Amino acid sequence: MASKIQFFLLFLVSCTTLQISMAGDPDILTDFITPPNVGLPLDGNFFTFTGMRALVGAPFPTAFKVLKATMAEFPALNGQSVSYAVLQFPNGTVNPPHTHPRASELLFVLMGSLEVGFVDTTNKLFTQTLQQGDIFVFPKGLVHFQFNSDSKNPALALSAFGSASAGTVSVPNSVFNSTIDDQILAMSFKTDVATIQKIKSGFSG
Repeated sequence: MASKIQFFLLFLVSCTTLQISMAGDPDILTDFITPPNVGLPLDGNFFTFTGMRALVGAPFPTAFKVLKATMAEFPALNGQSVSYAVLQFPNGTVNPPHTHPRASELLFVLMGSLEVGFVDTTNKLFTQTLQQGDIFVFPKGLVHFQFNSDSKNPALALSAFGSASAGTVSVPNSVFNSTIDDQILAMSFKTDVATIQKIKSGFSG
């Protein structure tokens, strides 16, 4: 009986490990997925995203800006396990610490330079200074950031994700712009409630 239980437990562990290793966008059983509100027959327009045309000839923004091509903006990506984002960094701006729970991120610096980094599950920080033409990978689900430390020049980057809907969880916004009790945050950050409330006030605008 004991050997059967051990075998069953081993089987469950193996199945769980397999499920974890395969986690991500589900495989589809068709060539692509057509939303119910899209008329048939399809043509090339369905597989074309023109939202990035807004970047062509446009002035550079004065604050950090992200332009996305995910399943929400580009329905043809549903089931394709890929998406894009263009990140625009005016001089001295930051993409605050955040995570993408459903995908890793491949960042390609098209213009300027960026200070980037991520923290692994052992709390080790990995950082790098990227120049134009460099590529950096942020592992799936780990907290990471990008910072344009150049006080004079902007930076431009393209991010590719291994999911049609990678998701973004902003660490500052999730912690300080939520309904988590101030006392809990004060205890967690080893400070007082007044300090927590002061930080929160910066997110209320």
